Amino acid sequence: MLPATGTARADDPVELSRDGQITDRVGALGDRAGQVEDALDRLYAEQRVQLFVVYVRDFSGRSGQTWSDGTADRNGLGQDDVLLSVATHDRRYGYSVAADARLTDAQLRDVARTAIEPALRENDWAGAAIGAADGYASSLAGRPVTAPAVTPGPADPGAGDTGSVGARDYILPGAVVAGAGAVGVYAYARRRRRAASRTTPAATGWGRAAGAPEPPPTPLPELDARAPQVLVDTDDAVRTSEEELGFATAQFGEEAAKPFTAAVVRAKEELTESFRLRQQLDDAFPEDDPSRRRMLEEILRRCATANEVLDTVSEDFDRLRSLERDAPEILTTVTAAHRDLTGRIAVARSGVAGLRERYGEQVAAPVAADVGQAEDRLAFAGSAVEQARTAVGDGENARAAVSIRGAEGAVDQAATLLDSVDRRAAELDEAVRKLDAALTGTEVDLADAGGLLEGVTEGASTADLRGRTARAEAVLADLRAAMAAGPYDPIDALRRVEEADAALDEALAGARNQERGEAKARALLDRAMLTARSSVGAAADYVATHRGAVGSQARTRLAEAQRRWERARELSAADARGALAEVRQADALAGQALALAEQDVRGFHSPQGPGRPGGTGSGGGTGGAVLGGIILGGLFGGGRGGGFGGGGWSGGPGGGPGSFGGGGTRGRRGGGGTGGRRGGGGRF
Repeated sequence: MLPATGTARADDPVELSRDGQITDRVGALGDRAGQVEDALDRLYAEQRVQLFVVYVRDFSGRSGQTWSDGTADRNGLGQDDVLLSVATHDRRYGYSVAADARLTDAQLRDVARTAIEPALRENDWAGAAIGAADGYASSLAGRPVTAPAVTPGPADPGAGDTGSVGARDYILPGAVVAGAGAVGVYAYARRRRRAASRTTPAATGWGRAAGAPEPPPTPLPELDARAPQVLVDTDDAVRTSEEELGFATAQFGEEAAKPFTAAVVRAKEELTESFRLRQQLDDAFPEDDPSRRRMLEEILRRCATANEVLDTVSEDFDRLRSLERDAPEILTTVTAAHRDLTGRIAVARSGVAGLRERYGEQVAAPVAADVGQAEDRLAFAGSAVEQARTAVGDGENARAAVSIRGAEGAVDQAATLLDSVDRRAAELDEAVRKLDAALTGTEVDLADAGGLLEGVTEGASTADLRGRTARAEAVLADLRAAMAAGPYDPIDALRRVEEADAALDEALAGARNQERGEAKARALLDRAMLTARSSVGAAADYVATHRGAVGSQARTRLAEAQRRWERARELSAADARGALAEVRQADALAGQALALAEQDVRGFHSPQGPGRPGGTGSGGGTGGAVLGGIILGGLFGGGRGGGFGGGGWSGGPGGGPGSFGGGGTRGRRGGGGTGGRRGGGGRF
C-alpha cells in the first residue's frame, strides 16, 4: 500500500493489463474507471468489438501510431480489437486496428476528430475512451458520431509522483484497507464477466491459470501445413527489408546502414538454413516422424529468429530513413528514377525484337514478358507518385510516405525486369562464343572414346562407355541440325552438350593423365557456370517480381540453388570436379524453381486460383503490384490486397506496401499480411 517509487514511464510498447481492457500506468482515470469499463462493455455488447485503452506518460519518441501498432502486435490483438493509446505527458495519442478490421480509415478518423480529440484537449482522459467506444459503436451501426460531454481533469496525471514518502501518504490507511475488499470483489466480478466473452488470443498469458499444464505438442500435419506459409512470409520480409536497405544505403551510405545490413545478413542466414531443411524434407529420402517434427520445429524457430532480428531494428531504421520527414526529397528521387525507367521501355522492346530475330520466339518470350511486367510496375509507380505529390502538397507527409514506399518498390522491380533483357542478351552471346569450343571438345572426347573401344572385349564398363558415346553423338547431331535449321537457344544447346560431354568425360577419366583431366574438368565447369548462372538469375528475378503469388516450393528450390551456386564458386579454385557437381545441382534446382513459380502464377491468375480479379494490368498497375508483393496480401494474404478498379491504387486497408522489418513490423505503413495494422494519431 506504500506509494510506488519513481516516475511512471513507458520506454517501449507495453504489456497490457491482464485484469481487463484498461491499462492505466499514470492514474489518468481516477474514480472514473468504472464509467470507461461500462462504455467498453457497451461497445462489445453491440458490435462484438473489444476496445483496449492504455494510458502512459510518453511514447519514448515514437509516433502514436507506431507505438500503438507495436503494443497491439506485442499483445496479439486480433481482427475485432481496437487499441487506443494516450501519452498524457507528451500530449500525444494513437490508435491501431488490424488491417482487415471492419472499421474503415474514414470511420477511424471521424471518431478521432469528433469523439477523442475534443476530450483529450480538455484533459478528459476518461471521456476520450468513452467517446472512442461510443463513437466506434455508432459508426459501425451507421449512426452519426457525436462529441462526448467533457469533464476536464488534471493536465499531466502522474507528474507529481516523485517517489518521496511523507506523513500525508499514511492518511486514512484504515479507510483504504476497508475499501480495498469491496473494490476487489467488484473488480473480480467484472473480470469474470469479461473473461467469459474475450476473444483476443492469449499472447501474453491471458487465459492460462498459474500452474496449468502445458498444451499438448502441435500435431505433425499442422506443423507441416504451417511451415510453408511461415517460410513465404519470412522470405517476403527479408526480401522487402533488403530492398529498402538498398534505398537507405544509397541515401545515407554504407556506414550509416551497417547495423541494418548486419540484421539482414543474419536474417538471410537463418532463412537459408530453413530452406535447406525444407529441401531435405522434400527430397526423395523420407524422414521418420520424430526427425520430421524436429526439422519442422527448427524451420519455425529459425524463421521466428529471422523476423525478430529485423523487427528489433525496424524502429531505428525508420529513424534513419524517416520517409515522413524527407518525403519531398525522396519523392524527387523516385520520380526521376520512374522517368528514366519509362524511357528505357522502348530500348528494351528493341532489344527483345533483336533477340527474337536472332534466337527465335521461344528464347525471346520470357524477356518480352518481363518488359510487359515492367510497364505494369511503372504504371503503378506513376499512380503512387501522383498520390504522394498530392499528399505532400496537402502537408500530409505520413500519407505521402506510404505512396512513396509503394513507388520505390515498383520502380525497383521495374529496373530488375528491364535489366533482365540486357542480362539475357549478354548470356546468349557468351553461350554462342563458348558453344563452338564445347562442340569441338566433345568431338575430341568421342575420338578418345573410339580409340579405347577399338579391339576391347565387351564388358560392363565397355557397354557403359558405348552408351555414353552414343548419347554424345546423338546430342551433337541434333544440335548441329538445329543450328543449321535456323534460330536456336545457345544456352540450352550449351547445357545439353556440357551434360553429354561430362558423362563421357567421367567414363574416360581413368584413361587420362591428371593434367589433362584437370584441364577438361575446368572447361566443363566454365560452361556449366554460365548455364547455371543464367538459370539461377532467371529464377531469382521471376520469384522476386512475382512473389505475391509464388509459394514455398519454388522458393525452397531457388534458395537451395543459390546455396549450391555459392558453394560451387567457393570450390572452383581448388576443386573443379567438386564445383562442377554443385553447379549442376544449382542449374537443375533453378530450373525446378522457375517451373514451380510459373505454375503458382498461373494458378494465381486462374478463376479457381487464389488470385484477385483482373490480374496484372488492372487498376493502374495494382494487379501487378499485388503479384509482385509490393502491396502486401498475395498468395497467403487471405484477400487483404489493395483496392482494385478504375482509380488505380487506393492504398486502402491492408493494401499498403511492406517495410523494413519482420512479421511484427513490416506492415506498419498500412499493409496487410503478418503483423499488418492500420491506425493514426497525433498531438492534442
